[in-house]
Order: sequence, then structure tokens, then C-alpha cells
Amino acid sequence: MGLLSNRVTRESLKPGDHIYSWRTAYIYAHHGIYVGDDKVIHFTRRGQEVGTGSVLDLLLVSSGPSRSRETCQTCTAPQEEHGVVSSCLNCFLAGGVLYRFEYAVSPTLFLAKARGGTCTLAVSDQDDIVVHRAKYLLENGFRCYNIFKSNCEDFAIYCKTGLLVVDQGRIGHSGQAASIIGGPLAAVLSTPLRLVTTNVYGMAATAIGVYCASRYAADVSMRRDVVKVEVDELTRSLATGLLHVVEPQISMNIAHQSPQLASH
Repeated sequence: MGLLSNRVTRESLKPGDHIYSWRTAYIYAHHGIYVGDDKVIHFTRRGQEVGTGSVLDLLLVSSGPSRSRETCQTCTAPQEEHGVVSSCLNCFLAGGVLYRFEYAVSPTLFLAKARGGTCTLAVSDQDDIVVHRAKYLLENGFRCYNIFKSNCEDFAIYCKTGLLVVDQGRIGHSGQAASIIGGPLAAVLSTPLRLVTTNVYGMAATAIGVYCASRYAADVSMRRDVVKVEVDELTRSLATGLLHVVEPQISMNIAHQSPQLASH
């Protein structure tokens, strides 16, 4: 992977890869899990279940294939279907460029990639576990879609790590959600620091510093409200409303262990 771009070729893909493609003038990216045989499992908005943030979701997010595209003869699921769906790679990309999301990056590289939604400090589980989670959720469903709390990137990160934000009243752990909120938040938080410096460059540096700190703290590997949840337990909780999980701080240790340990 390069410092400036995570762009990859189709030939380099392997089952279990977390991939994404930018939408809507690079404002938002759509994420999914490549499972092999030219198929991608991904999470799209489900109409009335979008919830809070639905207005922004409808204005900015284009999760599915372009409406102008002809009916795909490859995909088994209808293109208008929502929720967790399986699409061919062409329909997933919808004419966009293919990128691969990076895991277990160093803090330096994480902060160097100023745009959120491209990498994480967390360690990915083994590829076969990732594919199993994605296929299981395809059959059993995921949370209700919400651009800030439960979006396509959150889905892909869960498939890769098994880590989930328990408190749905809080923002999810996707990098692009943190970027959407983090930019304006950094500007607000840096305003009182005008008393420290009146230099334009100093104020800009302060705002950037606050933004980077907020992104770092919001990463799935750093949060205190994230837990490791088995996929079958997750789907049972959707049906019962109850979720039995390990303590949040335990998942923090899991995120920094080797992929072999993190998968257990």
C-alpha cells in the first residue's frame, strides 16, 4: 500500500479483503467484504430503517449500483434490495475505483492518512473467519443502517475484527463517520485556543491537531465502548434485544494481538 492511495487491482484481491470505492464526489465511500468468485457482501441502507441521519444519508450516500445501469445478469440478488446483500464486483464498484482498506497500520501511517475510512490500527482476524462472518450476516442480517452509527464501513470492520460498538446511542467506529464529524468538531474545539495564538498558521495547526487526536481516539482499537462479539451471538441479540458480551476493555487488548489470538 502507498502512503497516498490504497488503490489495488482486481487480480490482487483475495477472499476476506475489506474493499471500498468512493461515491458522491469523494465525499463518502462504500465498503464491503470480498468473498471470492467476483462477489462482494456489503451493507446498504434499508429505506425506512435508516433512522437518525437519514436526510444526510439520502443526500450524500450512494451505496448501491447506479440507477442508470442496466439490470445485472450476474448478481443473484435484485439490485434494489437493501440490508446485507451480495453483489458482483462491478455492481459494488458502480463505475468507481477499487481500493483495499488497511489493518494493523502504525500510528504514524494512520495519522498520515488524514482522510478517515481508509485504514485502522486494529488487527484483522484470519480471512476464513472474515468470510464466514460476512456470509453469516448475509443470511441473518445486521443492525439497522445509520450513516453515523451503523454504516457499511462499520459492517466491514465488524466482519474483519469481530469488534462492535455496544452503545448504539454513540457514534459508530467507522473512520469516515469520524471524519464527517471530526472536521467541524476540530474547528469548534480549537476556537477557544485563539486566546493562545492569533497566528493563522498556528490556529490551522491547532485545528489539525485536534482533528487527528479525535480520529485516533475514535478508532475501533482505541475506544472503550467496543467489545468482541461472536457473529451468532450478534444475530441472536438482534432477535431478542439482548447482547451478552465480554467487558469492553478486553476487546481493547484483542485489537492489538496477533490475528491468531484475535480470532479466538
